[in-house]
Amino acid sequence: MNPIPVPTETLAPHGETNAYVVDSVLVDPAGRTDELDRAVEENDVEHVVLTHTHPDHVGGVAHYADVCDATVWARRGREERFERATGVTPNRTFREGTTVGPLTVIETPGHAPDHVAFAADDGLVTGDLAVAEGSVVVAAGEGDLRAYLTSLRRLYAKNPAVLYPGHGSVIENPRRVIRRLIDHRLRREERVLDAVRGGAETLSSVTDAAYDKDVSDVREFAERTVAAHLEKSAVEGNVDWDGERARPT
Repeated sequence: MNPIPVPTETLAPHGETNAYVVDSVLVDPAGRTDELDRAVEENDVEHVVLTHTHPDHVGGVAHYADVCDATVWARRGREERFERATGVTPNRTFREGTTVGPLTVIETPGHAPDHVAFAADDGLVTGDLAVAEGSVVVAAGEGDLRAYLTSLRRLYAKNPAVLYPGHGSVIENPRRVIRRLIDHRLRREERVLDAVRGGAETLSSVTDAAYDKDVSDVREFAERTVAAHLEKSAVEGNVDWDGERARPT
């Protein structure tokens, strides 16, 4: 299995989203390219699936569903979200354990509420659950850090041989990368908690204290990330957070 990079307007630093063709299944057709056209033509594509419905993963769904006369799948309970994102009404739905061609669905919410991964014979197609370098955006509104960390830990326990991510290079050392991503989140959480314990109350002031680098060019997403950490910490009883002010418990 090889990633087929598709240029997209994505937050990921690569400026591309990886599509995959796995036997009869097209995963994450983010747009139409010559390379993806060739891969689709060389395989008898019968199904189109998405790891999740963020805009940088969905741009080619309608086209390839049409030209392949493919069955379009969506996560069960998220059909309306899928249709809004793609303009396509799904034909069928999946949930944990559903098989689509050679792939088996693993529910992995956190980065997005409808996020899934797909288990193949030689590894897992993981969308935006993991990246070889850097980290994944888990932002308040769409993201849920408690769910994201649970999804990473589930993945770690499965001990896959290879991860095929939605952005960047194939991950051939999954457990090391997953451990790095978990540790990164836990370190950020500690910095957020230290900021609140040190007297920072507003989202802006907590963000300033939680990052040791200039985030002015991604300020909105830095603040949404910190808000996601505050939401997690509030649920776990470590801070009081009402959406505007944070205080230690």
